[in-house]
Amino acid sequence: MEDVRMREGLTSCMNCGICTGVCPSAEFYHYDPRQIVSIVQTKDDDAIEELMRSDTLWYCGECMSCRPRCPRGNTPGYVIQALRRLSQELGFFVESEKGRQQLALKRVIGESILETGFCLYPKLVSPKMHPEQGPVWKWIHENDQSVYPQFSPAYRTLGNGALRKLDDDTMGELHRIFEVSGGKKFFDLIEEHSERKAREMGYESANDDYFHDTYTANSGNHSLQ
Repeated sequence: MEDVRMREGLTSCMNCGICTGVCPSAEFYHYDPRQIVSIVQTKDDDAIEELMRSDTLWYCGECMSCRPRCPRGNTPGYVIQALRRLSQELGFFVESEKGRQQLALKRVIGESILETGFCLYPKLVSPKMHPEQGPVWKWIHENDQSVYPQFSPAYRTLGNGALRKLDDDTMGELHRIFEVSGGKKFFDLIEEHSERKAREMGYESANDDYFHDTYTANSGNHSLQ
C-alpha cells in the first residue's frame, strides 16, 4: 500500500467491472482486472501472495484502457504494476510460467539499454531466439553492416541519427542513473531469484538453456480460445 501507484490507482473501487469490459487482455486471457482489485481490497495477505505467484499478473499489457473508463477514477493497471514490482522484489514471479519470463525482459531489453542505450537494438535480436522471423532476418542479422547503413549512415558509429553508437560519457551517465535509481539492484534481484528457481527446476544455473526454455515456454493454458 506504500507504492505510489496503489495510492493513485485504487481509491474507491465499487467492483462494477467496467475495467474488465474494456480490457483487451481480458478478451483473450484468463484475466479479470476487477477480480484482482477485489482481492487487493480484501487485504488478505495469503490471497494476495497467491496472486503474486500466479500467471495472472503478467497478462496485463499496461495499455491503461482502464484508467479513463473507471467511473470512480481508479487505475487497475497501476495496481497491477505495484503487485508486479512486489512480486519481483520478493521472488514470487519465478513461480509462474509467465512470471519467469521477466528474466527475458531483463536480459533482452534491460541489457540492451545498458549495452547500447537503446531499448531494442537490431543486432541483439538473435535469429536463434526468433525463428519466426525466418531466413530473411537471419541474412539481415549476418549482414547488418551492409544493410543498415543504407538507411542510417550513423549505424553503430558516433554521431547523429538512428541506431547510432552512444559516446562513453552518455553511456556512463546512463549507467549511473541505473545505479542511483536502484535499477541495477533491481536487475540483480531478477537474476538472483531466477538463478534460485533454475536450480530448483534442475538446471545447473540460470544459463542459456534456462533462459531459452523460459523465453519460449507456453503451456497453452493462458488463452481463452
